[in-house]
Amino acid sequence: MLELKVITNVILGLIIRIGLPVILSIGILYVLKQLDKRWQKEQFPLPVIASNYKACWKVNNCSDEKRKDCPAFQHPEVPCWQAVKSHTGLLKENCVGCNVFRNTWVTT
Repeated sequence: MLELKVITNVILGLIIRIGLPVILSIGILYVLKQLDKRWQKEQFPLPVIASNYKACWKVNNCSDEKRKDCPAFQHPEVPCWQAVKSHTGLLKENCVGCNVFRNTWVTT
């Protein structure tokens, strides 16, 4: 009888020691995946370019060499500052003072 209690206690201890962290980890992973899905749905769409938009590489007369490495030139369907921000994660400081940025009305 004592051996049965010891074996039961060992098995119960293993379940608590191993099973509980695994179950908690799976639960946390599920919650994080659901949160990520919600955030993906809430993500702002890229702005629509207004009709008066002129691409910055045209306004600034950028050379072909400079255009080749420019994310704004590679993605002409979005405003230049948005393409640069999407590429690097940051808005360039010179975008804020740029006439293209200041004079373009963007609607979402």
